Amino acid sequence: MGMRSDGKATTLTSTGGAVFGGPARIMGIHFVSSATAGSIIIKDGGSGGTALATFATPAAVNVGYIDLSASPIRCETSAYGALSNVTSATVVYA
Repeated sequence: MGMRSDGKATTLTSTGGAVFGGPARIMGIHFVSSATAGSIIIKDGGSGGTALATFATPAAVNVGYIDLSASPIRCETSAYGALSNVTSATVVYA
């Protein structure tokens, strides 16, 4: 079994922002959705970077968790989260 690094987390609000300014593996996302359906988009390379995954969020004020620990999303250059109709998202990465 390989060595695992300690996880870290960044909380994004409103439209999102940088998760981490270097390579990262996204392990999970805890989110609070709004009354309108929305999405969380994980990008590599900042706001204009390549979209690696898009997750739909429900049309209800709700708390959810997206577990990616079994198959993390690898951002080669930098991790960015774009939020649409999501109150906040805490992105766990290593």
